[in-house]
Amino acid sequence: MRKHKWLTGLTIVVVLLAAGYITIRFLEPEYAYMPPKEKVISKESRKNGYDMWGRFVSNEEARRLGFSSKNGAVKVDDQLYDLGRETFYKETFGNEVFLTDILGLIDGPITFANMTKAITELKGKGTTNLRVELAKTANIGGRTYKKGEKIDTGIDVPKGAYAPLGMPFKYSDGKIKVGISCAACHATTHPKTMQVMEGVTNPDLNTGLMLALATNSAAYFTHSEIKSIKQFINGNSPVITGANGRKERLPDPDRLEKAVDQVFLKWPRGYFDSTIDMKSNPTQIPDAFTLGDHPYSWSGAAMAGPFKGLSVFSNNVHAQNSDSLSQVPGSQALFGMSRDVYLGTILQRAASKTYRYHPKGKDSPSAFFAKADPTPGAPGVNELIKPPSFPKITMVAPDGVNAGSSDRKANEENNAMAAWQNTLSPPEPPRKANEETIKQGRAVFEKAGCISCHAGRYLTNNKVVSAKEIGTEPTRAQSFKKTEKLFGKSTIYAPNTNVPVKNNAKVLKVPTGHFDKEQIELAWAKNGSPGGYKVPSLIGLYWSAPYLHDGGAAVGSSLTEAGIPETLAKGKPADPYHSLLALIDRDLRQRVIKSNAASPDARAVRVTGKGHEFWIDQKSGFSKKEQKAVIDYLMSLDPPKNETGRP
Repeated sequence: MRKHKWLTGLTIVVVLLAAGYITIRFLEPEYAYMPPKEKVISKESRKNGYDMWGRFVSNEEARRLGFSSKNGAVKVDDQLYDLGRETFYKETFGNEVFLTDILGLIDGPITFANMTKAITELKGKGTTNLRVELAKTANIGGRTYKKGEKIDTGIDVPKGAYAPLGMPFKYSDGKIKVGISCAACHATTHPKTMQVMEGVTNPDLNTGLMLALATNSAAYFTHSEIKSIKQFINGNSPVITGANGRKERLPDPDRLEKAVDQVFLKWPRGYFDSTIDMKSNPTQIPDAFTLGDHPYSWSGAAMAGPFKGLSVFSNNVHAQNSDSLSQVPGSQALFGMSRDVYLGTILQRAASKTYRYHPKGKDSPSAFFAKADPTPGAPGVNELIKPPSFPKITMVAPDGVNAGSSDRKANEENNAMAAWQNTLSPPEPPRKANEETIKQGRAVFEKAGCISCHAGRYLTNNKVVSAKEIGTEPTRAQSFKKTEKLFGKSTIYAPNTNVPVKNNAKVLKVPTGHFDKEQIELAWAKNGSPGGYKVPSLIGLYWSAPYLHDGGAAVGSSLTEAGIPETLAKGKPADPYHSLLALIDRDLRQRVIKSNAASPDARAVRVTGKGHEFWIDQKSGFSKKEQKAVIDYLMSLDPPKNETGRP
């Protein structure tokens, strides 16, 4: 039976290989779907020049000013844009090793064979939600998932495609391995045409459920609600001898696994926890309409370096989130765990025997992993580069490391993705208001004072606001707090540095002195700051419902469907018009907040819908007509035509 399943899973690889779609690299077939440009709905607007620490200049001006890669300038041209788009769809930086061999994403009830079967059954029609039949029965988080049951994955398959969007796969070590690229979260298929919309968040990607169904969810424990790993250690816990000869205990693997699973099952669809603060505080997946939306990340911590910090933000998923092992160097400061305990905790239930650590063996976790490590010389298993500041955490390396392939320049792919994302414009919403209504809505927006923060070309003042002032759930604003123990000066290798990096590579100091000290402290929760949230751009607002960083302002197609429990938790999408109404109407918001508060699952992952109390309602002197006008105005916003594409 195992052989039959293996052959079924391999069928798609064989077919694609025969058709010439798969790249052969070191005799390992691999494939990732990238739609032709003429078949996507989102459009690009490119502009060539140079980016110099976030300042964009023309080629002529760059020559006049002496900008070059030697002093930090990034050349922005079609070659870089094309690399950015290809990286967005295809590049995993090797995370299929962590996701498949360690996390066990397709080693449990979800299998590659059954994913292939589900895609084949679509017959090329595409879907916004690949429903996968479970291959085995499993009891997870107190619920029994039965063999043959179909689950909602939220994985998108474009029309005419026979592979998931943003899930490259490779045949390696005698089996199929699945990875994740940026497109899995930051692109989606149109619900009617099944064409790809680049930059639009995947609103129903069921990451929590898929992680919970993995066989070693505990490898992702830092994204869960674990106050201390000590709560899973007792006198019967596994004993290891660390590299320093000291005996320590690992947490009970099964107890930890159950605790992590219970939390992941509570994540709403379209959410992901990108922080490693050992708190369960996922946020809704952001869109990729990045132009003018700096600083980046919910807290605004990505503000320095190329493309106004967007390269730093682009780096985060592959340098940290798709490989927990990359944080081994900072495990003591960040998690209160020695390197060996941290490594052992992640590897003791690894899906593959190659990476599964046995405490009774003769090796320490460090020694064991060194023998299996596919990327020696870099932390973790992904393709990572140690920046000159390593192992310090800096404003340009919040993860301590940079993702990068061995045949590229330092940070080249991160810069390429940043440049390309800045070219994207959101698709037009299906409902278009007339010019008079939009004009009236703009006037209401200004009269209500919204423009004090959401000002300028991109409807943002590009500031970070204190979590106390904005009044929303605060823990996400403090997620970088522990990095203060590891903070260092911001340095990077010159953009023309070849990878692997040689000892004599040129090191550049990244300008950070022009940033306001208070803004840095808010973004990083430094020096006793409560932390903050950046003022987001409002471009493409139709495609980013539900609203607030916690996604708590959610209302369905009917105004009676208020809050996460009545929408995403039931598989119903958040309606952008009704959800935006909940953001500005205090009575509807109170219903949303009450609904969220009544849900144990929403409370467990800190989804409240509270805060941002700037009302445009009857109690503030505005009519229902004015409410509708301001919503129509906000839904109509597009990037300024003369600025689109300018990094």
